[in-house]
Amino acid sequence: MKRRSLLLGSLATTAGLAWLLRPREKGEDHSSYFRSLSVALDSDGRSKPTLVIDRKSLIANIEVLSSHLKGRFDYRIVAKSLPSLPLLEAVMHQTGSNRLMLFHQPFVNRVAAHLPQSDVLLGKPMPVAAARNFYRQFAGGDFNPARQLRWLLDTPERVAQYAELASGLGQDMLVCIELDVGLRRGGVGNDQQLTEMLDLISQSPRLKFSGMMGYEPHVTKVPGDPVKYRDEAMRTYKHYIELARQTLGEQWPADVLLNAGGSPTYQMYNTGDFPFNEISTGSCLVKPTDFDMASLADHRPASYIATPVLKSMDTLQIPGIDLGGLQAMWDPNRAKTFFTYGGYWKAKPESPSGLSTNPLFGRSTNQEMLNGSRNIHLRPDDWVFLRPTQSEFVFLQFGNIAVYEDGAIVERWPVFSEESA
Repeated sequence: MKRRSLLLGSLATTAGLAWLLRPREKGEDHSSYFRSLSVALDSDGRSKPTLVIDRKSLIANIEVLSSHLKGRFDYRIVAKSLPSLPLLEAVMHQTGSNRLMLFHQPFVNRVAAHLPQSDVLLGKPMPVAAARNFYRQFAGGDFNPARQLRWLLDTPERVAQYAELASGLGQDMLVCIELDVGLRRGGVGNDQQLTEMLDLISQSPRLKFSGMMGYEPHVTKVPGDPVKYRDEAMRTYKHYIELARQTLGEQWPADVLLNAGGSPTYQMYNTGDFPFNEISTGSCLVKPTDFDMASLADHRPASYIATPVLKSMDTLQIPGIDLGGLQAMWDPNRAKTFFTYGGYWKAKPESPSGLSTNPLFGRSTNQEMLNGSRNIHLRPDDWVFLRPTQSEFVFLQFGNIAVYEDGAIVERWPVFSEESA
């Protein structure tokens, strides 16, 4: 056989193999669940991008959480992952917990005004100006900051700032200390720093030490054995607890708060002895896609972005050098084009199956292009559903949350705003 014939045959074989390796068709129309959700949104008069929470899935996730905690630890609700007063109220009612973790000063003021039964722990060290603004904007009522609000401090300098603020305001303040148990994002990183902070707190007539927080999300994210990293984090946490008890002596609080955990890690504490007494989670209750992980396999998605289809086209066209036909030939999931009302959210297309953004056309916050196969039969005014990749920022972008249950939108839950009350 001639060399040219061999070469042509090899090229043909390679091309054939490449064709066999092209993407498989994934497109399907909405399942019965998303058809029902579409009808519910239409019946409710929705016409713009909407954040939807499935109440039954939310409750199921709360039950899963409770089945793991089994009363071994107190539960603190992470409000940044559930940024809505009615949503927080629903979780508080279902779990029986009044403990919230907050990360933004205006939201602390809103909780103080509208959920006065709450016990609030700040989830990050705040500029002292933010603390000053809280007290300046606090309108009084049943919420007592001196007993129900715990500020998180990370350095001796921050302790000194808060001590000066508390003295100037004549305000007693509960404070907790942030520990670095392996995340390497600040907080106490050595014995000297901890003892210096504790001494400064003890010297202040207005500050009262009330606990510690050792956040350890790195445990499930860094390469290696998660159990090894968990145990290392807990050894560090235990060491700092022992040092603090020794330093404070009789000033060690009988009701000390020792916080840890998060959605990715909380199930790692189902059994065994650990130095903390409180676990915080939030995202696992609505399960955005960033939390599709083995440690949360028994939780289910409970939140979606629903957005109307504005335009439906039976082809894919790209402006300029039109490679749409070639894209569609190679990938059957780019045969059709749909433009949605809004887009470019931290979210991934969920239904219909097989939708994706187009890397050549680019993203848009106004009209997002999605491509799909010929098995998808969306028309203008139909709904596309996406799953948020996270909840803390995404939930705030759509106005009132549409609460879905038994085939209908049954409630509308306002989300947090920047207003203080």
